[in-house]
Amino acid sequence: MQDLGELRKEIDELDRRLVGLLNERAKVVVRVGRAKQADGTPVYAPDRESAVLKRIRDINEGPLPHRTLQAIYREMMSGSFALEKLLRIGYLGPQGTFSHVAAQRKFGASVEYRPLADIRAVFDEVARHHCDLGIVPIENSSGGGVIDTLDGFLETHVHMCGEVVLDIHHNLLANCPAEKITAVASKPEVFAQCRNWLSTSLQEVELVPVASSSRAAEMASKQENLAAIGSDLAAELYGLKVIFANIEDNPNNMTRFLVIARQPAKRTGNDKTAVMFSTSHRAGALVDVLNVFSRNGINLTNIDSRPSRRRNWEYFFFVDAEGHFEDPNFIEVLAEARHYCGELHVLGSFPRATEPI
Repeated sequence: MQDLGELRKEIDELDRRLVGLLNERAKVVVRVGRAKQADGTPVYAPDRESAVLKRIRDINEGPLPHRTLQAIYREMMSGSFALEKLLRIGYLGPQGTFSHVAAQRKFGASVEYRPLADIRAVFDEVARHHCDLGIVPIENSSGGGVIDTLDGFLETHVHMCGEVVLDIHHNLLANCPAEKITAVASKPEVFAQCRNWLSTSLQEVELVPVASSSRAAEMASKQENLAAIGSDLAAELYGLKVIFANIEDNPNNMTRFLVIARQPAKRTGNDKTAVMFSTSHRAGALVDVLNVFSRNGINLTNIDSRPSRRRNWEYFFFVDAEGHFEDPNFIEVLAEARHYCGELHVLGSFPRATEPI
């Protein structure tokens, strides 16, 4: 066996070379930033991000797993954004929410994060150029669609340019032993997702509903014998210990988030497109629209609806479809579908998330 000291010297030399190569890459990034400023190209390019991460997967021969290398490269790209222009990312606050977790995993540690009071504020701040990008929840595998996000697309003009799928793990957070906990605070939706665990493990404990899991963590950091249910990030931010991890009833609980921007994303070859439309008031109108997608072989991965807020009993439908709105067959589908719609709007195309981040 090799001497441990010699192996560490070998690692130190590799680290020296890696740091040198990373800084060589950063010098090229600076030149890229100047080129983008010259022609007005946005700093964040979802198609380029997707291509870089795909290439890393393709050339990776191990032993490091793909997700480890992708996490490293996301942090490198985060640092690259800072060299080109500091990005400001808006998310549903306060700090420590799962929206905050999703934003950090997507954009890394070298951008500026801005917690906002509600989902509508995220849309507004992006539309007003106060934030470069926003991240909003769109659906949960257990709880379904997020209506505030659907309403945001009805009321503002922004584009979807990315999606993030996040594994949702709830943790019991406190600064006292489990046997001394007398109350647990969190969002009502979180209590619902942890119902079985709570009923078997904390039967005599009072449940305190609050506006957010982050607010619950803040309360638990200040009140003796109060615990919170929240994220690992909330525990870190508010100085709490994870008493029990992964207490959610469904171990496959996931939330899908959307990245919103003022500019559309370019094609990658593995895209999804979100379309919003209303139908004419006649029998079978919705079926006619959906059949246009079916006849042309375009798979719909999600469908939802919201009242239009203009006239009673009028609805807007939201669909996610595989493909990019600039694909030739997608252009034809949209043109045909418009014949059956009162309105039809493309909300954006974006690289498809292939796995949780």
